[in-house]
Amino acid sequence: MTEQNPHVFDASLPTFEQDVLLRSKEVPVLVDFWATWCGPCKSLGPVLEKLAAEFNGGFVLAKVDVDKEQQLAGYFQIKSVPTVMLVKDGQIVDGFPGALPEGQLRQFLGHHGVQPRAAEEPADAAEPAPLDPHEEVVRLRAATQAEPDNEELKLDLALALLRTGAVAEAESLLDKLPANLAQDDRALRGRARLGFAALLKDAPPAEVLRQAVAANPGDLRARHLLGALDIVEGRSQDGLEQFLEMLRIDRNFEDGLPRKALIDAFRVVEDEDLVGAYRRKMASLLF
Repeated sequence: MTEQNPHVFDASLPTFEQDVLLRSKEVPVLVDFWATWCGPCKSLGPVLEKLAAEFNGGFVLAKVDVDKEQQLAGYFQIKSVPTVMLVKDGQIVDGFPGALPEGQLRQFLGHHGVQPRAAEEPADAAEPAPLDPHEEVVRLRAATQAEPDNEELKLDLALALLRTGAVAEAESLLDKLPANLAQDDRALRGRARLGFAALLKDAPPAEVLRQAVAANPGDLRARHLLGALDIVEGRSQDGLEQFLEMLRIDRNFEDGLPRKALIDAFRVVEDEDLVGAYRRKMASLLF
């Protein structure tokens, strides 16, 4: 990523899995296959970079110089440049050859639910006091009653309910979201949290799980439950470490459950630095 635009980076074959495919589990990745000698690339590239900056993390732009990354271009069967592909949840979902005008690029992104993110507060701005989740639920209930057609508020309410443990009501609200919001990063985070909550419905107490893992470090079922409990109760690093240890011991356990648990946890944990550190640790074990 560049200092001028932190949402743009050069992609290469050795790190493509981590930087593009795994990253796309968290945020859409637009991959721009280009070349220095390509005229249309010189008009398309700056527009894509401008949109990446404007969307402020709504998507990230991976640049692939096909002359430097011939093997990568061959893998994706790139026959002409520029060629652009959109990757979400580890899969290519759409793409186009050639240089589109800015208006059509915006339509392309909007069609796939890619939206700008609000600008962050300046680094020296005073940190707001953390909101009490129960007070937040009360506030959002009143707001949704005042604006019953505001689906964004319903999503906010569902996430606040999850923080208070009101799983059933939160799930009902998430189920009723329109398609565009159902794929919002916050909704996906809520779904992942719901998955952990469902897993823990009949789980033993934390101390029992810790004793089971201490007695048998290879008890991956107990580790999975303990990791889920740590994540739900806010001990994010402890939970990620449990899932990472599962991956170290047996990456194929229950059809790849350790990797899936980590990816779900990455959606739930809001500490981006911590998630980034554990994404790199996961990649180092997998590749």
